[in-house]
Amino acid sequence: MTTARPPRDRVDACPGALQTHAAADGALARVRVPGGALSVVQLRALSTAARDLGDGALELTSRGNVQLRGLRRGAEAELGDRLAAAGLLPSATHETVRNVLASPLSGRAGGLVDVRPWVPAFDAGLCADPALAGLPGRFLAAFDDGRGDVAGQAADVGVLALRPDSVALLLAGIDTGLRTTPDAAVGLALAATHAFLDERCGQGGTAWRVAELAEGPARIAAALGGSLHDPVAVPAAPTSGPAGAVPQDDGRTALVAVAPLGRLTAEQADLLTAVAVTDLRVTPWRSVVVPDLPDAAAAGDFAAAGLVLDPLSPWLRVTACAGRPGCAKSLADVRSDATSAVANRTLPADGARQHWAGCERRCGRPPGDVVDVVATGSLFDPYRIETPH
Repeated sequence: MTTARPPRDRVDACPGALQTHAAADGALARVRVPGGALSVVQLRALSTAARDLGDGALELTSRGNVQLRGLRRGAEAELGDRLAAAGLLPSATHETVRNVLASPLSGRAGGLVDVRPWVPAFDAGLCADPALAGLPGRFLAAFDDGRGDVAGQAADVGVLALRPDSVALLLAGIDTGLRTTPDAAVGLALAATHAFLDERCGQGGTAWRVAELAEGPARIAAALGGSLHDPVAVPAAPTSGPAGAVPQDDGRTALVAVAPLGRLTAEQADLLTAVAVTDLRVTPWRSVVVPDLPDAAAAGDFAAAGLVLDPLSPWLRVTACAGRPGCAKSLADVRSDATSAVANRTLPADGARQHWAGCERRCGRPPGDVVDVVATGSLFDPYRIETPH
């Protein structure tokens, strides 16, 4: 049994591509990339915008979206025009609610079902419905092809493939017991999204997530109707994603390049697009999948450019908030300090999975067990280390 969390006392103000956030280093825009899918043309448009309008880099988020930082004053309109021309802004009214995760290697390596077609179908259904523009910007959908890589991300509405002919509906990361076929997965996910809005309205209209509603998963599942099966255990979120060369089922190769601390420079993005032969995938682990390559020959060039392809690299275990100078609330330049700790092999907690935070808010902290490295503002003891209990 679950109870409602205390009501939110403010409207969700997640930044978007048009509704930017005023950070200490300039405006911040968040571009939604459903399923992490980017064409070569789209990634080039983003890297060019980062050079022309921002600080020259792209930030990869834990939801597979892309942020531009340090935008100059008045750049929002030009950025919006560029994104729209590249097909990255299909709906001005829905742009902040298009948060969709999908198994990045689906249809190429492993998995029970190819979920790639689900993402544009769900996104189109979302954008076509005026009512769904009212979703909070924190709303998250996830489509897992059965490998268990995104099902554990506690998405508000999720679909997990159980067999090639059966998928489970997840709500707030919990299996509801509702089942359908892969062909009907998108329709069920959209219906659950509507039911969330209805239940949210019935409970005061302030909740940002399904988990914040009293009996949220149970009430939404009941509203959808249908017979219930015994729930399955939902796989926990992996502590890191793949890295390096991944053999595809068709004999080709996918290269997975990790951007340290999620910062992808425009030059690195240009290298990825120069090598890519088809679409790319941004992952929830702040990496980019370059699929359908004939071999792994480009791996050396990626590594030379500062991208990480070693699955044992400490960069797969270290995350950080924006820190100084980007965030006025931060007590330290956490990204610089974390980078120095990796380079000098002085990471705390013996290099365990860790998140460096510039203040107690701990923005960007990943789910699951993680060591918190929290800035204190003290010259003598600049960070407090907190290990999971």
